[in-house]
Amino acid sequence: MAGKLSRRRFLRTVGGSVLGLGATAIGGTAWITKVEPQLVETTYLTLPLANLPPAFDGITLVQVSDWHLADWMTLDHMLEIAHQANDLQPDILVMTGDFLTWFGSTTYDDITRSMSAFTAKESVLAILGNHDHWTDAAKVAEAVGKATNTVLLLNEHVVLTRGNDHLYIAGVDDIWEKKNDLDRALAGIPVDSAVILLAHEPDYADEVALSLRVGLMLSGHSHGGQVRLPFIGALVTPYLGRKYDMGLYKVGNMTLYTNRGVGMLSPNVRFNCRPEITHFTLKAV
Repeated sequence: MAGKLSRRRFLRTVGGSVLGLGATAIGGTAWITKVEPQLVETTYLTLPLANLPPAFDGITLVQVSDWHLADWMTLDHMLEIAHQANDLQPDILVMTGDFLTWFGSTTYDDITRSMSAFTAKESVLAILGNHDHWTDAAKVAEAVGKATNTVLLLNEHVVLTRGNDHLYIAGVDDIWEKKNDLDRALAGIPVDSAVILLAHEPDYADEVALSLRVGLMLSGHSHGGQVRLPFIGALVTPYLGRKYDMGLYKVGNMTLYTNRGVGMLSPNVRFNCRPEITHFTLKAV
């Protein structure tokens, strides 16, 4: 995330808003710094996916995004989140980038241990985000790759097969850092196929929708703004996460979902914007 508010001014603004909305029973600062950031919500959605073959009708997919290890997020909390996601028993599990904020002596091992804790019936897939590149994309990719259950998609795709039917899941590398290559990610996928795209920054959806190749795009990046005020929305949103900052959108003929993430960036507060795991059930149109 990025913005013009200083940490002190941000906390003062948010704390005042919380108090004004009656959160004093718990304590405004305690709520936004200690309570809400821990309340990981599972959002359930049933979505149609264009060209989804009959064999995949009802397939389930779980999305987790924006861990930001080594800032506020700890290994122990990530393992709790993995348990929560695994309880959903998804067919597919996807991670949409920003595994860490900065690295310490154990950070890369923590990525591998966390990633290894997630399970899915058919496939666990991941992409990188801008913070992964700002730290060390090669080391993050190596840490993710050490989790033998995971496929990292860097401008490429996988195909899931059930009988004679196919579902394609593609992933682009980070858009902010101009590492994305949509044509390469989709290369070899037959026209009129069912395609899901993982792309960290949600505002990239405008470009993706023009391709007419993707039915569903899953993103993160914005954290939903971390703080959302009634009638105002997010106080601060990042570059490429401002137009589609949270939730479900229709962009042309494509569906976009922006996940609020499970981690945070400084200032490490959340208000009216709980961390999120998203559970999708996909239906044939």
